[in-house]
Amino acid sequence: MARIYFFTQGCSANVADSEVMQGLLSEAGHEIVYDEKHADLIVLNSCTVKGPTESAFIKKLSEIKEKNPDKKIIIAGCIPQSQLKDYSDYSRIGTYQIKRIVEAVEETLKGKIISFLDRKDEGRLNLPKIRKNELIEIVPISQGCLNSCTYCKTKHARGELNSYLVKDIVRHISKAVDNGAKEIWLTSQDNACYGSDIGTNLANLLKSTLTIKKDFKIRIGMGNPQHFVSYLNELIELMKDKRVFKFIHIPLQSGSDKVLKDMNREYKVSDFVKVVSKFKKIPNISVMTDIIVAYPTESEKDFEETVKIIKKLKIDMINYSRFWPRPGTPAAKLKLVDGAEARDRTSVIMNLFKKLGLEHNKQFIGKEQKILITEKGKNGTFIGKNDSYKQVVVKGNYKLGQEVNVKIKEASAVDLKG
Repeated sequence: MARIYFFTQGCSANVADSEVMQGLLSEAGHEIVYDEKHADLIVLNSCTVKGPTESAFIKKLSEIKEKNPDKKIIIAGCIPQSQLKDYSDYSRIGTYQIKRIVEAVEETLKGKIISFLDRKDEGRLNLPKIRKNELIEIVPISQGCLNSCTYCKTKHARGELNSYLVKDIVRHISKAVDNGAKEIWLTSQDNACYGSDIGTNLANLLKSTLTIKKDFKIRIGMGNPQHFVSYLNELIELMKDKRVFKFIHIPLQSGSDKVLKDMNREYKVSDFVKVVSKFKKIPNISVMTDIIVAYPTESEKDFEETVKIIKKLKIDMINYSRFWPRPGTPAAKLKLVDGAEARDRTSVIMNLFKKLGLEHNKQFIGKEQKILITEKGKNGTFIGKNDSYKQVVVKGNYKLGQEVNVKIKEASAVDLKG
C-alpha cells in the first residue's frame, strides 16, 4: 500500500473534497502522510478562483518536480476540471470524480496517466473521510450554482447547480455528530440557491437539520442575496435557534449597479441592502461580505458607492480581493484599472474593514461569552468561536472540544481575546 500526501488549496468545499479522498484512500489500505518527503504520491487539490492561487499551485508543482523528480503526482480540483487541455502529462481527477481517487492513485503508481474529468456528479455525502479538524464537519450541500458571473472561473470547474437531497444531508450530519463533530459547516458554491433544482430551499434544509436532537452548532456558508429572498423570513426565524451561529456571508462585490450589471451578478445594490438589513435584525449577528476591488469597468465614483454601502450597513467582516483576470472568462478581455489606482482602492477597503471590524468587536469587551474550543493556537493559546462566529483566543489549561465561558478583555478587527 502507498503513502499519500495532500496539498489542498481554496474554499471549504475543496477542503471537504480532500477529506473524502483521504478517507477513501485510507479505507482502501493506503496511508495518509503529512510530510511530502515521506510520500510515494502527492495529490495537489487545486483552486482556480484567483490568479495568485493558481500561481501558488504552479510554484508548488515546480518545487515538487525539482526536489523529487521521480515522485508520482495527481492534479485534482478546479484547475484540471476548468482547463481540460492543460497538465495532460499528469494524472488528473476533477471535481466530479473524487470517488475514483483510489483507482486514480493505484493506476498512477503503476506508471499510467489517468484522466477522470467527466461531469457526472455522483455526490460526496456519507462517504469515508479524514477530517482536517476532528471537531468540524464540512458538509457540501450542492455542487455548482445558478449564476454566470463574468469574472468567475469556478463555474467552469463546478458547473450548474446540483443540490443533494435533504434526507442525505441530514443523515450525513447526524452520523458526523455521532463521530465527534461539534461544528457543522453547510458549504457550496452558493448556499442561497440550494434546492432550486429539486423543489426545496435552504430554510427547509436547516429546519430538517435542527430536528437532529444532538449537541452541535451550524454555520451557514456563503449565499448570493437574490436567492435568499423567497424564504428569507423563515430562514431568519430558524437562525434564532441556539444551535445556529449568528453569522451570514452575503457577497456584495460592488456597490454600483452599473458594475454589478457588468459582472452579470443578477441583483441590484438595493436587493443586497434589503436582505442584509433583514438579517441584521437578528441580535449580535455578524455579516461578512465579498468585495472585488478594481473590476475593469469600475470608476472612482463606482468605488465610492461601494465604500458608502459598506459604511451604511456597518459590515464587520470583509473578504476583499483585487480583480484578477481569469483565462476563458468574459472579464479577462477587458482593460484593467491602473495598477496604482487598484492598490489605492484596495488599501481603502482594507482600512475600512479594520475600522468597522474593530468597532463591531468592541461590543464584546467585558462580556462573558460561551465558546467551543476547536483549535490550538500559538504560544499556549486555544481558539474557539462565540455565538456570532467571532474567533476568540484564550490562554489556559483547556481541551479541544471543551465548552468554556470566557470574559472578553481585548478586541481587534479579526478576533477577541479572553
